[in-house]
Amino acid sequence: MSTAVGQTSRPALSHRQILLLMGGLMTGMLLAALDQTIVGTALPTIVGKLGGINHYSWVVTAYLLASTASTPLYGKVSDLYGRRPLLMFAIGTFMVGSLLAGISQNLDELILFRGIQGLGAGGLMTLAFTIISDVLPPRERPRYQGIFGAVFGLSSVAGPLVGGYFAQHDWRWIFYINVPLAIVAIFFCYSVLRLVPHTKREHRVDWAGSALLVTTVISLLLALSFGGTKGWAWTSAKVIGLLAAFVVLAVGFLLVERRAAEPILPLRLFRNRSFSISNAATFILGFSMFGAIIYVPLYLQIVKGATPTKSGLLMLPMMAGLIITSIISGRVISKLGRYKWSTVIGTAVLSAGLLLFTRLSTDTTLWEAFSYMLIIGVGLGLSMQPLILAVQNGLALRDMGSGTATATFFRSLGGSVGVAALGAVLSNKLASSLAPLVAAALKRLPPGVAHRFAGKANSISINDPASIRALPGPLRSAVQHGFVATLHPIFLVAGLVSLIAVVLCLLLPNRELRGAAPSDGRNGEMRDASAEALIG
Repeated sequence: MSTAVGQTSRPALSHRQILLLMGGLMTGMLLAALDQTIVGTALPTIVGKLGGINHYSWVVTAYLLASTASTPLYGKVSDLYGRRPLLMFAIGTFMVGSLLAGISQNLDELILFRGIQGLGAGGLMTLAFTIISDVLPPRERPRYQGIFGAVFGLSSVAGPLVGGYFAQHDWRWIFYINVPLAIVAIFFCYSVLRLVPHTKREHRVDWAGSALLVTTVISLLLALSFGGTKGWAWTSAKVIGLLAAFVVLAVGFLLVERRAAEPILPLRLFRNRSFSISNAATFILGFSMFGAIIYVPLYLQIVKGATPTKSGLLMLPMMAGLIITSIISGRVISKLGRYKWSTVIGTAVLSAGLLLFTRLSTDTTLWEAFSYMLIIGVGLGLSMQPLILAVQNGLALRDMGSGTATATFFRSLGGSVGVAALGAVLSNKLASSLAPLVAAALKRLPPGVAHRFAGKANSISINDPASIRALPGPLRSAVQHGFVATLHPIFLVAGLVSLIAVVLCLLLPNRELRGAAPSDGRNGEMRDASAEALIG
């Protein structure tokens, strides 16, 4: 393959340079992953300061829409123009969006600037995986990519912790804290990526496909995000119209991509069995992971009485399981040269952990809940990064950006669908579970107290655990029992759906990772020498 089609060989970087690059990429990924969780605990405080309760959910949705829709664009455009300028753009856009979000004077401004943040975040995750695949052969990649899994574990705990802390002090620092981290990421990534060559080639940008992809994703996510909420019934013209638009736009996108000279999402990649199966499993993993795990902190706050900050600390077992197994599995896969059985075991363990959560009750001890969290963390650590490896292993370097972006896109899309679908299960089940329990609890209260709370019984919101903790004992207990009963079908659905990922991983070809087995000795010295020659 000639260099006329772009970069076809990997640059020789020393171990130190790879670690510097990893530090920058992990910092960028931490920014994007952290902002998926950091705003949640502080959102009531932010809305209280800025007003605009009617647009509450848009603060999260704007970020989600922008990051998910832009993910495939970064992959393809970076294949054409190179990774460094796109990564610098992504980090810079995220930093500007963070600064603007921090100085927002009303909720409309915050929603707009969160969208700008999301536009940058879409590139931070995708390009991190893609760049590592550029500089390392598949056989060496797991050792480093396993560490990336630790970033997601860290963000799942650090997000609620940091968000809760700043909510109690100055919520604007939730966004300002991103600025120094972004500067560090820019410094390290720019310094090392200037050593990674990119041969510019003739190309055509698939503007029609890009526009159709973005509008297709936005139509679907808007329908899923708002369907079932007040004024957005599933049978309403607005939701049906959005779903119809999604179908029409998706068909149009596929037709355009079949004819495009430089498709934003090359459909030919799906002829690769490993690529197709891995992306399907990644979608299911996103569904189960994001759709169900977001309710664990709510359980800790509503049932166990934890503050938002403390609930983040109580999630440490999940983070520990994810981080440790991500790193260990990465090293094991790198030595063995095969990834299939790690994905099978990981998705099976994840399914078991989710199904165990159906045993939760108001009397469940924290240690028992910790054991379930640890099992889920181990499952995620064993499966998340190996599925990315499975996607990348069958790709040519010229398709690495598009292929990796596709995997990230399907995981984000799966998470969005999971949050919407399981959120619908929650909203439909909660009202029927709470009504009889609350009615019985009101009868046990003194007449004066019961009369005072009777009018508020229908307006109890699980999104405000502090107000639930302030309820009289019998009423609080009724809400806790009703909430736990509602969680059971959510974790049951998530656990059963994740079993589909187990079947898909069993169908994965058991292919060996390309490249020679890594060595920390002589191979590292050869990389050092090659890098010095490149710099010189």
